[in-house]
Amino acid sequence: MSTPVCGVGAIVMHEGAILLVKRGREPSRGQWSLPGGRVQTGETLYEALAREVREETAIEITIDGLCGVAERILRDDEGAVEFHYVILDYYASPVTTDVVAGDDADDARWVPVDQIAEFQLTAGLVEFLADRGILARGRARIGR
Repeated sequence: MSTPVCGVGAIVMHEGAILLVKRGREPSRGQWSLPGGRVQTGETLYEALAREVREETAIEITIDGLCGVAERILRDDEGAVEFHYVILDYYASPVTTDVVAGDDADDARWVPVDQIAEFQLTAGLVEFLADRGILARGRARIGR
């Protein structure tokens, strides 16, 4: 990888549950994360976010504002950078709520916040959500 990739993610809440997707591709295949993905050339951040959430979950959203920035640098066994993402995470509200996994998601669902510990989340997601008051720190397993 020669340069970092810009990505977007959505924190979508509905009736005490957060929208999560089970990643179907690397990095972090098989782990649960926020819906989102890469920003395509010529696409605004909001357009990219709405598209990614729709492709992965079939949910339509309105975007409420920036939540925070996460940086993910993943290295191979020799220490070379395999993936480097700078991810802008946004708060969003659902316009529709019927979830259908699609695109590169193996699964997608509304997860009650008090049950999030039952899901293997991508590394750093627990702390990110806890720092924003969405869940108590340490209540969910960090991706391994």
